Amino acid sequence: MGNRAVITTPARRLGVYLHWNGGRDSVEAFLKYCDLRGFRSPDSDEYGWARLCQVIANYMGAGGLSVGISPYTTDEQENPGDNGIYVIRGWEIVERIYPWEGFEEQDDYPLDGMLRDIDSAQPKDQQLGDFLDAKEVPTSQLKRGDRVFFLGVDGRYEAHEIEGFGPAGMVVNGRDVEGVPYARRYDSPGLPAHENINNYVLAATARRLPR
Repeated sequence: MGNRAVITTPARRLGVYLHWNGGRDSVEAFLKYCDLRGFRSPDSDEYGWARLCQVIANYMGAGGLSVGISPYTTDEQENPGDNGIYVIRGWEIVERIYPWEGFEEQDDYPLDGMLRDIDSAQPKDQQLGDFLDAKEVPTSQLKRGDRVFFLGVDGRYEAHEIEGFGPAGMVVNGRDVEGVPYARRYDSPGLPAHENINNYVLAATARRLPR
């Protein structure tokens, strides 16, 4: 009895077994959460497997049979029934091996709610918190006073208010930042905020909190 599934990659070297929460709605939420945390994916290196298992195990608790990881053999042998096998590349599902013909994907849990439940199960100092309330918008739409998230050196997201935009002809660290929004993320004595490249929103999109 359970709601089982196995997660693997196209290389099919390892598989993560879920005894519970193996429906697509849960699995997609686990993958999205890892993506939002900025983790490297399982198909890139072993750290991706570790982070995926960490997030899922924190959510499921310490039950000894809830999460497992083992060498992958064949699709036929690894298929656990229930929800079958998810093949992922990056943090996306790219292939499904279904448990039987005519299987219908589970779609009971809204993604936003699952992400919040997963986040609340993580250690307090690793939670995304308000980041989950932020909407991804084009950087070109940002205005003064908007609060947007920057990824810190410790791997955590911090919200900072947009203070202004790069002045005309402004080049910082060899990069043209004219019109690019910046925040007072770092405030060094004698160095205006618009002269520090780390204060600029350099990506095409940003996560903006509602006003």
